[in-house]
Amino acid sequence: MSLLSESQAMRSRRQISISNLARLIGMAHQNLSAILRGEKDSRASTFESLAGAMDAEWVMVPKEKLAEVRQVLDGKGSGPDRTARSTIDHLLGQS
Repeated sequence: MSLLSESQAMRSRRQISISNLARLIGMAHQNLSAILRGEKDSRASTFESLAGAMDAEWVMVPKEKLAEVRQVLDGKGSGPDRTARSTIDHLLGQS
């Protein structure tokens, strides 16, 4: 997903109107709406403000880790650490 679509999705999940979000970050709602539609460029600081107003963080993820991060965010990436030594290996001193 793009930064714009992620921002829109977060806004929907948080149930925040564009007007309220614009007020929270100190921007005219027409300008914010145009930014979120991709019709107007914006600064990184605007997206940082948007994230903060929605109680979120704006982060960058290397593409090679993106699938893993999405799994964790979807709640599917938890479970045993398959790379960790087993108890038997530990007790037998094997690696």
